[in-house]
Amino acid sequence: MNDLDQIAFENAPMGLALTEHRVIRSCNDTFAQMFGYEKSQLLGQSFRVLYGTEQEFHQIRDIGLEPLKKDLPYSDERLIETATGDHVWCRFRARTLTPEDPLARIVLSFTLIDNTPAGPSLTPREREVLTWLSRGRTSKEIAQVLNLSPRTIEDVRARLLRKFKVKNVAVLLARLSGFSAGGPT
Repeated sequence: MNDLDQIAFENAPMGLALTEHRVIRSCNDTFAQMFGYEKSQLLGQSFRVLYGTEQEFHQIRDIGLEPLKKDLPYSDERLIETATGDHVWCRFRARTLTPEDPLARIVLSFTLIDNTPAGPSLTPREREVLTWLSRGRTSKEIAQVLNLSPRTIEDVRARLLRKFKVKNVAVLLARLSGFSAGGPT
């Protein structure tokens, strides 16, 4: 990489990372700063450091593998844990360099949706449910994935609505994305 390429990579307006089997092999300064780390603290680390729980890290692993296997990009939104333990809502994009083994080598980009921590503090279960809600899953579907009853998921949804003082999940997700019914906030 020449000097100009390196400058562009380090100062890109989004966090960039290259992973091999979910281990961070390269990242730019923007990526590290976004989550409150020095770059040297992340290189060689498992992506696990950016997730609240071991369970969350493992559950998220297979999401998006199908498009990656077809050599297509994958994108979603997710909560990422910062070095201080806060959580920030990010837009995440991925493209594999190895479609035959998608997790072998992936280029990732992250953009903060909101620079402030995502509202009230959340329990690990609330984070899991919110992550699945952001992917458009129903309570029944979330219950199946998490091996819980749909009633338990409904209780967590209701708790999230109360915590964020919103009337429904659409408004909750819009608020977390930094938008309201009237446009950007």
